[in-house]
Amino acid sequence: MTALPLAPAANPAATVLDRLNGEWLVIRDWVAAHAVAIGVALVLGTALYAALHLLRTYARRRARRKEPSLTITDILWRALARTATPTMLVVVLRLVAGQAQPPAAVTNAIAIAFTAAIALQGAIWAREIILGVVQRRAAEDGNETLANAAPIIRLLVSLTLFAIAAIVILDNVGVNVTGLIAGLGIGGIAIGLAAQGIFSDLFAALSIIFDRPFRKGETISFDTTTATVERIGLKSTRLRSVNGELLVVSNTNLLAKEISNFAHLDRRRVRLMFGLVYHTPVDMLRALPDRLAALAVPGGHEFIRAGVRALGASTIDCELVVDVHSDDLAAVLAARHTLAIDLLENLAAGGYALGYPTQTTYTAAPDGTLVMPYAASPTPRADPPRG
Repeated sequence: MTALPLAPAANPAATVLDRLNGEWLVIRDWVAAHAVAIGVALVLGTALYAALHLLRTYARRRARRKEPSLTITDILWRALARTATPTMLVVVLRLVAGQAQPPAAVTNAIAIAFTAAIALQGAIWAREIILGVVQRRAAEDGNETLANAAPIIRLLVSLTLFAIAAIVILDNVGVNVTGLIAGLGIGGIAIGLAAQGIFSDLFAALSIIFDRPFRKGETISFDTTTATVERIGLKSTRLRSVNGELLVVSNTNLLAKEISNFAHLDRRRVRLMFGLVYHTPVDMLRALPDRLAALAVPGGHEFIRAGVRALGASTIDCELVVDVHSDDLAAVLAARHTLAIDLLENLAAGGYALGYPTQTTYTAAPDGTLVMPYAASPTPRADPPRG
């Protein structure tokens, strides 16, 4: 049996060269057949590129202006100023390519380049917009913490946006990105678990900065503490308590509490409690609300209610509730002091007697006859019958 001769092994380099040569012939024939259309496309492309270049130049001028405050329009101009020249070229090619009817290979190359350019340019635009919003918020509030956190925010935003852009580009060129996405997800979970406390406080700080439940210099109350905010950090917030101590509270723990902010109150409620003796006449008790309502008039306060609140162990418990329309705590305390003095003067002028905790002890004989205090006409006790 005669062995058949083996076919010579194909040369990979020669195969690639043959393929490139074939593509070149196709492109040459296309250029020869569509010379006029290609010329029209070049003219249109040049005009479109010139228009985009002028728009970018204007955006760069607007971005260099030193405005007193950064507006949303300024942020958008700053983003447009970061448009790259390759991106504009690829966009122009994609817009005018249909005019020249290019072959499939050229069309596919332009489509891939367009997707890659738009993905990367979109990441750059999104980064500039996010950082511009951060800078605007820092400038509005004079927030030193947000200004210091800008490099970290820039790094996190850049990593996230460009990772998304890379995945979009790889998926567009036919790479299976499922495994890559799964790997990035697992890596992100591992990093998140390892630095859970740090990221928790960092995102809590960003929440405080952007949501603004309180600002530097404002007085807040959380849990059982009342303090003034001295500094908002990336991990913790420093507070000065009313007793003078410096409190350092992690941002996560601080947001976990119910916070009361006293900085933006347009009114504060003043409640004065007092007690009247039990032998106060009922008519005087009925007249008490109308009598005390006049106390709020001289100071321009708002009368809410007054009268009997409860029947205590030794006094008739009463209250006076007034709203003081002021956001100044010192003015509110002064108004409360004045109201308390006016209340005492008013009660004294009306013949009301303030009560105080008292107890009366009654001593009785075995048969129930009062011994002390002495009865007006003591009843003699009958002797028990003798058996």
